[in-house]
Amino acid sequence: MSTFVTLEQIDEATNGIRRRTSYRPRVGLILGSGLNSLADSVQKAEIIPYGELPNWPVSTVQGHAGRLVIGELEGQTALVMQGRIHFYEGYSMSQITLPVRVMLRLGLEMMFVTNAAGGVNPDFEAGDVMLITDNLNLIGMMGANPLMGPNIDELGPRFPDMSQAYDRKLMALARQVASNENIPLREGVYCALSGPSFEGPADLRFLRGIGADAVGMSTAPEVIVARHGGMRVLGLSGISNKANLDGSTITTHEEVIEAGKVISPKIEKIIRGVLRSL
Repeated sequence: MSTFVTLEQIDEATNGIRRRTSYRPRVGLILGSGLNSLADSVQKAEIIPYGELPNWPVSTVQGHAGRLVIGELEGQTALVMQGRIHFYEGYSMSQITLPVRVMLRLGLEMMFVTNAAGGVNPDFEAGDVMLITDNLNLIGMMGANPLMGPNIDELGPRFPDMSQAYDRKLMALARQVASNENIPLREGVYCALSGPSFEGPADLRFLRGIGADAVGMSTAPEVIVARHGGMRVLGLSGISNKANLDGSTITTHEEVIEAGKVISPKIEKIIRGVLRSL
């Protein structure tokens, strides 16, 4: 597949899903590292491994199951990506965001995106959940924007606005649900870097200085493509570890997966509550 995915390739993947399911999903969910459990509670689920869909990139990362789970969740028809694709896996930006473009072609109205992120804000603790109010797309600023290349006019405009990347009404619902469920909800700016190396102390001090509250290796590209197509977006970060601003601690992927076990139930409650109140 070339660097830039074509509408024909997107539609081949879309039709691959349509052939496998009678569901017409309204909401898309992308589950991050260690946050797979929500997919297991989808009712009357139809499951499609990524490898069985034409042109669909396959997830290579531990903690990402790599399959679509389509079915009923809290009264909504949902398409759940159990495991996402990352830029650092060697795919192009256009390839890693193909699933979001397929969501658009399937007619989804909104996308809920979750991730495991490092806490940059010194007030954040491992196990916290952060509502993403905006993102710092450092990967895109450095020249890797998922909308580079020929614009697909059928999906959205050449120069889409990103002033409200995260939907304010969905954010308000998430705050209300968290309050009702007694889940402390942090809020802040998610910074997207390419990875796969974790950030060093100088990186983290820089990120804190420019206004990042949490940092990870995903999400911003998917959100840009969703907004390009007019989908409403809700984003939640599970804070998997505290920022290592002085180089005194070591961060591991195992730690991120382990933290997911504490974070998953909280994120699941918030997402379920928002779905119920739609």
